This record gives sequence, structure tokens and C-alpha cells, in this order.
Amino acid sequence: MFIQTEDTPNPASLKFLPGREVTGSAPPVDFPNQQAAEASPLAAALFAIDGVTSVFFGADYIVVSKDEACEWQLIKPALLTAMMEHFIAERPLMVEGFTAGDMGEADFDEADAETVAIIKQILDTRVRPAVAQDGGDIVFHGFSDGIVSLHMRGACAGCPSATATLKQGVENLLKHYVPSVSEVRAVI
Repeated sequence: MFIQTEDTPNPASLKFLPGREVTGSAPPVDFPNQQAAEASPLAAALFAIDGVTSVFFGADYIVVSKDEACEWQLIKPALLTAMMEHFIAERPLMVEGFTAGDMGEADFDEADAETVAIIKQILDTRVRPAVAQDGGDIVFHGFSDGIVSLHMRGACAGCPSATATLKQGVENLLKHYVPSVSEVRAVI
């Protein structure tokens, strides 16, 4: 098995391509901390490596983020080993009974349901595929008074260029197609 790696715009995140499905057609799964990683044997194994701060599973990739004190050349071999051992042993990605939930209930007034549906469609068809190429994900969180709230995951979380992506990319795109959008904000 050969696992390729790609840099992401976030220097603290690295994208691993195992050459096989990770979540496949299931939704991406975010593990922002070690406690959340208990839902996945692979995520737990990756968090067991010193310096790992988050893990994100996409359709056919894994993004691992590290703290600033660690160097990729020191932890990358351990990460690759953990991934190869997991896939070669054909272990399950998630613990039995796990269901990938969304980010909770979206926050918006029911009167804005039609606008929110358009926003979500634009995010799902134009934005999410683009940020997935960089190892990230953007999920709708809410809409109120013209402000769209989005949650950044994977390599997008904590990325130095995430603000530019939101303001110059996503905000401009949404303003163009949805005139009632006045601003886009990231939420944690």
C-alpha cells in the first residue's frame, strides 16, 4: 500500500491520500480533539501520536493537523505507519453504531428557509468540492439578518488563508447569487 501526501494551504495540516475510500459516499467526519476520536479506531491511533491536534476524514483522504512545536518530518512516518496498519488490517473506520451527525441544528428563522436552501445548495455544489481539494470542509451553521455563519473543518480550521477564502471567495459568491446575504462569518 502506498499513501501519498499533499500539502494544504494550512501549514499545520497535511492531506494523506491512501488510494482508497475513507468515508466514501458518507459525510466527512471531523475529530477536533482526542475525545471525539474515540468514535474511530484510526482517528484514535493518529491522536496517539504526539503533536496531533485534529483529524478529518474526507471521501478519499485524511487530513491531520499538528501543533506548532512538531515538525512534519518527525511525525509523518508514524502517521503513515498508523494509517497503513489500519488499512492493511482492514479495520473498521468507525466504531460499531457510530452515525455521522451533522453540525447540529442549523440556526435560522423559518421565514428564511428558501434563502437557506439556496445558500446550502451553493455551498454543497460550488464551495465544498473546491475546499475538499485542499483537505477542508465548510458546513452551514446559520443565517440571520443577512449574515451567513459557516463552520470550517479539516485543513480549513485554523488556516491562515481561511479568512480570505471566506471573504473573497465564499462571501462574494453568496452575495452574487443571494442578494439578501450581506456577510459571511466563521464560527467555532
